[in-house]
Amino acid sequence: MKTGLFCNYENPCQDAHRAIFEQVALVKHAEYLGFNEAWVSEHHFNELNISSSMLVLLAHLAGVTSTIRLGTGAVLLAFHNPIRVAEDIATLDNLCSGRLIFGIAKGGPFPQQNKHFATGTSESRPKMLEAMAMIQQLLYERDVTFNGQYYQCAKLTIYPKPLQPKIPVFVATGDDDGVAFAAKHSFGLMGGPPFSLNRLKNTVGKYRALNSSGAENLMLARFFFAAKTYDEAVNEAMPFIRKYSLKMKANSAQLMQGSLNQKAKPFDRDNICFDEDYLIENSIIGDVATCRDKIKKFQDELNIGTLALKPSSFDLQKNLESLTRYNQEVQNYV
Repeated sequence: MKTGLFCNYENPCQDAHRAIFEQVALVKHAEYLGFNEAWVSEHHFNELNISSSMLVLLAHLAGVTSTIRLGTGAVLLAFHNPIRVAEDIATLDNLCSGRLIFGIAKGGPFPQQNKHFATGTSESRPKMLEAMAMIQQLLYERDVTFNGQYYQCAKLTIYPKPLQPKIPVFVATGDDDGVAFAAKHSFGLMGGPPFSLNRLKNTVGKYRALNSSGAENLMLARFFFAAKTYDEAVNEAMPFIRKYSLKMKANSAQLMQGSLNQKAKPFDRDNICFDEDYLIENSIIGDVATCRDKIKKFQDELNIGTLALKPSSFDLQKNLESLTRYNQEVQNYV
């Protein structure tokens, strides 16, 4: 199992410059500790997460790191022109000397994103899948002609081409169509912090029924904080967990208001939930022994390829110490 860092570029102090470079410090520290990967998320119109220009942030990380692989976690393809994405991804792979990992997602639940990028929630997934099919051709082929429902091109070649012969691709999905698409192309899967173990097991099971050869390529992101005692870890992480919980519940409630099915339940603990106790239980937060046990459980149930840790304190120094504790007291025991 590889170890990664999951980067949301939190901005709790409302100081974007500080937030950006505190995240850079975490990535550089993770590289120093020997972490294998760093994944950067894409968020828009969010005062807490300022990673709206994810590929720009990754380009900067490419220049200040040398060994850690850099992942998009994930490009929200439905909100971008796939030709532009293909050009940016190919360029970025050259900038980081072939260390790029390409993760994609449809985005959600963030109603403002769908509204302001003029993409209905029902269109997000099909647009993502079609865009990825087009990008795969553009990255590695010449004179590409593509005629899709949403995207088209004729005899198009992009420059530069990627440095890697094949950039690893990961898809954040639990939907049957998304899983089938990932399995068909032997792409990896991504699981976000609030996704339940049951949901993840079901998704991996669907994938393995279609393609057993790529099933071990699962990137699992989890909120993380390791401290000397369980209570110390939970108390330190709780402000982050609470703020995340409130934000995601508000987004989900807004989506429900626009749903035709007003009686639908917004949360299902066997699928995804944003309650504080649920998030703590499904995260890797606690003393060293608790963190080891939780990681082993995920390993046993899912056969994880990469565990991407999302440090869950708003204090940079405490996050650095927590990652060091993982490196010294957790990693070698799981």
